[in-house]
Amino acid sequence: MLTRLRKKNLHQWLPDYARHLVRRARTPQPGGQRHILFALCDHYEPHWGRAPDDVARARVDVWADRYPSLGEFRDSDGRPPRHGWFFPGEEYKPHYLDQLAKLVRAGFGEVEFHLHHDGDTAHTLAPRIQEHLDTFAQHGHLSRKDGGYQWAFIHGNWSLANGRPDGKWCGVDDELVMLHQLGCYVDLTFPSAPDPCQPDKVNQIYWPVGDLTKRRSYEQGERAKVGAAYDDRLLMITGPLAFARKGTLGIRLENGALTGNDPPTAQRVDTWVEQGIHVEGRPEWIFVKVHTHGAIEKTAASLLGNDGREMHQALQRYKQRGDKLHYVTAREMFNVARAAMDGKKGEPSDYFDYIVKAPPVAT
Repeated sequence: MLTRLRKKNLHQWLPDYARHLVRRARTPQPGGQRHILFALCDHYEPHWGRAPDDVARARVDVWADRYPSLGEFRDSDGRPPRHGWFFPGEEYKPHYLDQLAKLVRAGFGEVEFHLHHDGDTAHTLAPRIQEHLDTFAQHGHLSRKDGGYQWAFIHGNWSLANGRPDGKWCGVDDELVMLHQLGCYVDLTFPSAPDPCQPDKVNQIYWPVGDLTKRRSYEQGERAKVGAAYDDRLLMITGPLAFARKGTLGIRLENGALTGNDPPTAQRVDTWVEQGIHVEGRPEWIFVKVHTHGAIEKTAASLLGNDGREMHQALQRYKQRGDKLHYVTAREMFNVARAAMDGKKGEPSDYFDYIVKAPPVAT
């Protein structure tokens, strides 16, 4: 039994999942209206599978052409679904970011930073990231402050802070420190289960604590709560991770990953919301962050077609039940989380630009 658990890497996160179930049971139900903040963070890789330029270009064009049709859905603020295209710096072509800029200008989301790398140190990686950020900024992406950039991050292959046991696909033990020094304010890599990089931090918004120069420093964290915040490190926002019903009799591992083979369903949406991820002391603001690799043809067809519409229809039903739904980008989700920590109440939409302002292309 223990061998089977380890092969699935369940031992990495089951302890905190058990704690999460206890926390959830003990958290008082919000007395007033609930607000559901929904962010779809896309590991958006046009060259996935080593696709040639013409295939990658077609993948981007499909999103530019078809995503606006999702504007038929509106949240409680009257806004359409807001997608987060976490674009890999190493796959840059001007056409890709120009096409995504059209969607950003139309109010359909924002572009953030994604990266795959291997065998690096902070000394070798930092200048390469800076070069990528400068390139993104040429297209109007990334928020600006004091002559630098502010950006959200997802690590390629999940291997944040050299998190893999075999040391592949990173190499930078002190990556959290380096990322923050370059302007990163939030990481949204997790959950990655059943991948071995998954930490024992489940269904939480938290601040990494301890020695942040150490490998897998994201393992140690302090839950985000009203009345406490840090400005000297990035925030970790994790998505739903749970055991959930599959059909009528089965059990599935729900990790918030949307694929062509495992599309979003109304049942999955309910599982995401039920985890009740929130800033401690503000349980009425529920954070739902899910992820995808949306450039892949089968996944794009799912999300831009009937499966995506089923997901948004399920989210719309929360409005019908009396909750408020807010489509947000990663930046906006971070801002609302920080507002909660600062004791702000009421409408989360008042805080979409609370700390990190919108990128130039969106203004």
